[in-house]
Amino acid sequence: MEGVMQGMQAYGAGKAGGAFDPLTFFQQPQTILRLVCWLFSIVIFGCIANEGYVNRPDEIEEFCIFNRNQNACNYAVGMGTLAFLSCAAFLALDVYFPQISSVKDRKKAVLADIGVSAFWSFVWFVGFCFLANQWQVAKEEDNPLREGADAARATITFAFFSIFTWAVQAFLGFQKYKLGADSALFSQEYVDPTADPNAAAPMGTDYTGYTADIDPAASTELAFDGSTGYQGQEY
Repeated sequence: MEGVMQGMQAYGAGKAGGAFDPLTFFQQPQTILRLVCWLFSIVIFGCIANEGYVNRPDEIEEFCIFNRNQNACNYAVGMGTLAFLSCAAFLALDVYFPQISSVKDRKKAVLADIGVSAFWSFVWFVGFCFLANQWQVAKEEDNPLREGADAARATITFAFFSIFTWAVQAFLGFQKYKLGADSALFSQEYVDPTADPNAAAPMGTDYTGYTADIDPAASTELAFDGSTGYQGQEY
């Protein structure tokens, strides 16, 4: 029974082909974290796209609010957009995941989730350091009215939070991978003992004929004697 239950929970998902339950799906920690990462990415590229470019009172052309470094704004917008698309793609994969019947395909999906999540955690670490540095060295005369300051701080803050949300996402993926990798049912050498009575026996050994060699006259049955306890009774 335990082996059957493990098989139904291959890499953290239920039996393939089961009905999709939206309520259960959106209550899973992995789904909640993915939605949080998705929301953070929207905040990051939205702040830069709307208020990330300012100009001096005597200028017409607008520059990036992060020390007039166009690369800083491009990094935030680009990475925020790609992170948004990545979250959407893996949310779709999470919905489809229980329908995957192949254990190998499930393993590939889980490993991809771990790798992508770890990658984005690193990307946002770099982004946080880069944006925080450029905001720190920005000159006050380039933005005397401090326009877009709240948007810049929000971008840095949510880039910092994204480091940990994606890291936890990678950790949850690793836990799911261990759930599948540690089970005997996911090993290529595993043989279901109920499929073949002789599968678990040593090579060349057949237990099916042993009962024919038993002498009925020598068979015994345990009989209870009140004075001496159980005794062997011959027939």
